[in-house]
Amino acid sequence: MEFKLNIGNPKTGKTYKKDVAGDEAKEFLHKKIGDKVKGDKAGFSGYEFEITGGSDSSGFPMRKDVSGTARKKILIAKGVGTRHTRKGIRLRRSVAGNTIYAKTTQINLKVLKEGKTPLGGAAVEEATPEPAKEKKTEKPKKEEKKEKKKEEVNKKEDKKEAAPKKEDKKEAKEKPKADEKKE
Repeated sequence: MEFKLNIGNPKTGKTYKKDVAGDEAKEFLHKKIGDKVKGDKAGFSGYEFEITGGSDSSGFPMRKDVSGTARKKILIAKGVGTRHTRKGIRLRRSVAGNTIYAKTTQINLKVLKEGKTPLGGAAVEEATPEPAKEKKTEKPKKEEKKEKKKEEVNKKEDKKEAAPKKEDKKEAKEKPKADEKKE
C-alpha cells in the first residue's frame, strides 16, 4: 500500500510531495477528511497535518459529506467533484467516500503545526507550479466568419466603384471612335 502525499503549507503558499509506503502509510488508514494527523510516524517530526481531501485509484475525488470508503453516485449542485457552472442544476456524479482506505492513491494535507526541520528537505520534493497557459488570441469562429463576410462585401463594393458605370463605358467607347473618324 502506497500513498502520494500533497502537503500544502498555508504560511509559505508552497506545496510539497512525498510518497509514503509500509508503516508510514498505515498511519493514514481509516482516517477521515478533517482529521488531524501527527507527522512523527510519517517521517515529519514535530509536524501536525489536517487531511483536506484526496482521490482513489481511478481518480475520483474524496468528498467530505459522503461517508465510508466506497465510491458513490450522488447529486451534486456545486463543490468537489463537479465542474459545471450553470446555476440551479444538479448532476449525478461519482465520488469517493471521506475515509482513506487501501485503494486511496492521493492524500491532500494542510500543515497545522510546523516542526523544527523545513519541509523542503531531501526526502520531500517541492511541487513546482506549471506555467500559466497562454490564452488564445484567436477569435471564435462566428466572429471570424462575420469578418470574412464584411471583407467580401467591402471588396465587392470596391470593385463596383472601380469599374466604370454603363453610361461611362458607352461614352468611353464613343469618344475614341469619334476621334478616329476625325483623323
